[in-house]
Amino acid sequence: MSDLRAPLVRPKRKKTWVDYFVQFRWIIVIFVVLPISATLYFLIYVGDMWSESKSYEKRRKEHDDNVMKVIKRLKERNAAKDGLVCTARKPWIAVGMRNVDYKRARHFEVDLGAFRNILEINKEKMIARVEPLVNMGQISRATVPMNLSLAVVAELDDLTVGGLINGYGIEGSSHIHGLFADTVEAYEIVLAGGELVRATKDNEYSDLYYGIPWSQGTLGLLVAAEIKLIPVKEYMRLKYIPVKGDLQTVAQGYMDAVAPRDGDKSKIPDFVEGMVYSPEEGVMMVGNYASKEEAKKKGNKINSVGWWFKPWFYQHAETALKRGEFVEYLPTREYYHRHTRCLYWEGKLILPFGDQFWFRFLFGWLMPPKVSLLKATQGEAIRNYYHDMHVIQDMLVPLYKVGDALEWVHHEMEVYPIWLCPHKLYKTPIKQQIYPEPGFEYENRQGDTEDAQMFTDVGVYYAPGAVLRGEEYDGSEAVRKMEKWLIENHGFQPQYAVSELDEKSFWRMFDADLYEHCRKKYRAVGTFMSVYYKSKKGRKTEKEVREAEQAHLETAYAEAD
Repeated sequence: MSDLRAPLVRPKRKKTWVDYFVQFRWIIVIFVVLPISATLYFLIYVGDMWSESKSYEKRRKEHDDNVMKVIKRLKERNAAKDGLVCTARKPWIAVGMRNVDYKRARHFEVDLGAFRNILEINKEKMIARVEPLVNMGQISRATVPMNLSLAVVAELDDLTVGGLINGYGIEGSSHIHGLFADTVEAYEIVLAGGELVRATKDNEYSDLYYGIPWSQGTLGLLVAAEIKLIPVKEYMRLKYIPVKGDLQTVAQGYMDAVAPRDGDKSKIPDFVEGMVYSPEEGVMMVGNYASKEEAKKKGNKINSVGWWFKPWFYQHAETALKRGEFVEYLPTREYYHRHTRCLYWEGKLILPFGDQFWFRFLFGWLMPPKVSLLKATQGEAIRNYYHDMHVIQDMLVPLYKVGDALEWVHHEMEVYPIWLCPHKLYKTPIKQQIYPEPGFEYENRQGDTEDAQMFTDVGVYYAPGAVLRGEEYDGSEAVRKMEKWLIENHGFQPQYAVSELDEKSFWRMFDADLYEHCRKKYRAVGTFMSVYYKSKKGRKTEKEVREAEQAHLETAYAEAD
């Protein structure tokens, strides 16, 4: 792929009023979004504290009452008159970047807003039973002081359990534990007919258990989940490893951090992530849990990255390119949420001076702006601008193809930094929507095991180089090319992002068999929108959606087979 290393050269683009609005959007962010965000964060924190003050018994009683309300509401629906079922959550509240236009058509709302409690933390079974609107900040605040944690804690505080299960969730521990949904022991689902079922990998609803991930809530309404807990220590011993060379060399350095070439499993760290800062350099981070006693030994450095005035994490990690390899100890919970304050590096675009010391010291405590408020304060023109001139995409690719993916991104998008995070993709008894390459277990590639192929999330979040230089850029065409590349290379695109796939191509990327089986068996057809139409870009009319539901046995799935 050496011909792909140079980015495309494009003609200059004429600026419009939208460019200038985006350039000075920081004014609205500082004076409107940040103060409201800080207020909301405080109110949410108070609500979480109120919830934690209740006994588990009382929380479970409230949960049971709320589930009965959901069941009653579903049974009130008249299929002949009412629209398809969806939650009452406002479209702009979702953290995902795709247009949630399906809620603009006539629909039947079911309110799940009360489902934000931790129902139980069972230290004997090492299980946390939680409701779908519990977010990562809430659950880590409750578990880490107990020296416990979810096996996979997604980095951003606002990401919810329901979104990570029905959609996609990953963290630097996913090379050991898999994706977020792989750590779930049981789902509690209200089906289309109002039945409450508990799905596990080995009970009568095992097909539903394997069908729920990536279904986007289109098989039933998730009302609770039982999630695996693991023991943790107070600190994370984090080593920063600079890697310099071309993109293939950087990719190999990342692969070696994920899975040592000698196959020694004792060298596999608890956490791995990489950040590629340019076509010639990146920093790989490997972390292992460490006790308070170890962290506080003489000569060890403790870095409390969670303080509001601290440098943004991605910029702190970048210093390894100049200072060389180094080690420090981060408080465990602060490490989990290291990317929250600056939203990875999106904060630099939102507030160009937000990384400066004076701003961090005076106003850093207001960060981050809530993604939902950023979306709520942008009109149609701004939203379309971001879709065309900005990239927020994740490319899930086999580990051995990371170098090729980096070269492709450099050529077509030229976005930096790039986030790298490994994850196992398990070979499950029932084939899911995303699945390993056939026969991977016989190839003995770096990182693979008998039961799972090692994949990597190549996270592409920022304005493309062409946009930063004022050149023409077609974001929709770039996404179409990316999706084509992923299909050709057995990769996957998380559905929170903007997608240009038509229905046939969607089911070339994802496997439809189990999903369609569950849709029919559990009577989701005609009640919930199909996952393709929920993910599809652009507005969806009720007529379009209903016609698609009627034709669900035709064209797309048959041609995919």
